[in-house]
Amino acid sequence: MRMLTDATDAFQSYDYPVAAEEIIDKDGDIELELPNGTESLGEALSRSAPETFESAEDAEFAAFSGVSSKAIGRKGYSDRDPICMGEDGPEQVSF
Repeated sequence: MRMLTDATDAFQSYDYPVAAEEIIDKDGDIELELPNGTESLGEALSRSAPETFESAEDAEFAAFSGVSSKAIGRKGYSDRDPICMGEDGPEQVSF
């Protein structure tokens, strides 16, 4: 198991620009250890729109943005937090 930040090493090995599909094909099976379980780097990257990354930082941002709710603490703790990409969540309530 590797932490999400450890996956950044994989991003450094590419010549940019690089398509998300290429990263998923080569390193998508890297298992990410999250606070509430695991998922693959490929799962996290596949939640972003098909795109080409211009830098390792762009790919890292997409991976950080694409992890599921397994990466958060108490789910639904706040009605102000945005939901994870690809998931449905509660509507925001204004008091």
